[in-house]
Amino acid sequence: MTEAIHHLIEQYGLVAVFLGCVAEGESAAILAGFFAHQHVFVAWQAFLAAAIGAFAGDTFFFILGRSFADHPYVLRLKARPGFSHAFRLVSSHPNIFVLSNRYIYGMRLVGGVAAGFASITVTRFVLLNAISSLVWAALFCTVGYVFGLGAERIVGQALARHERLLTALAIGLAVAILAWFLAHSVARKERANDARDGQSEAK
Repeated sequence: MTEAIHHLIEQYGLVAVFLGCVAEGESAAILAGFFAHQHVFVAWQAFLAAAIGAFAGDTFFFILGRSFADHPYVLRLKARPGFSHAFRLVSSHPNIFVLSNRYIYGMRLVGGVAAGFASITVTRFVLLNAISSLVWAALFCTVGYVFGLGAERIVGQALARHERLLTALAIGLAVAILAWFLAHSVARKERANDARDGQSEAK
C-alpha cells in the first residue's frame, strides 16, 4: 500500500502541490519542502510548483473581482466576513495589502477579489503578487525542509519510504488543524469588526 502511495506522490505530487497552493496551501508547500528534503521531489521543482500555484490562485481571484463582479460566486465572496475590511485596506494601502494578503489564512480569497474591485492596476498587482508568491513559497517550503531535517534526527539518517509518508501525513494534518483554528479565529474577529463598523455607520 505504501509503495503505491509513494509511486503516486512521485508521479503526481508536484501537480498536487500546485493545486494545493492555488487557494490556501501552507500545508501543500510544507509537504513539498519535506519531500524535497527526502529526495522524493527535486527541490527547485517543489519550490516552483508552490510559487506558481500561489501566484495563479491569487491572480485568478483578482481577475474574478476585476472582470466578473456580478457573477453569483463573486457576490458570495463579497458577502463573506472580512471583505469590507479587506477592500478598505487594499484601497488605502494597496502595495502592503497585496504583499501580505497571502499570509493571512482565511482571507486570501476575499482579499484577491477585493483587490480586483479596488483601483490598483493589473501590472502593479501582478508584480507585487509575484514577489509575494516567491517569498511565501520559499518560506513554507523551507519550513517543510526543516521538518525533514528534524525527522532525520529523530528517526535516523535513512528514513524508510513508509516512514517518510507517515511523517509527511502527520505534518500535513498538524498544519491543516492549526490553519483551521487560525481561519476561524480570524473570521470571528472580522465578523466582530464588521458588526462594530455597521453599528458605527448606523449611528
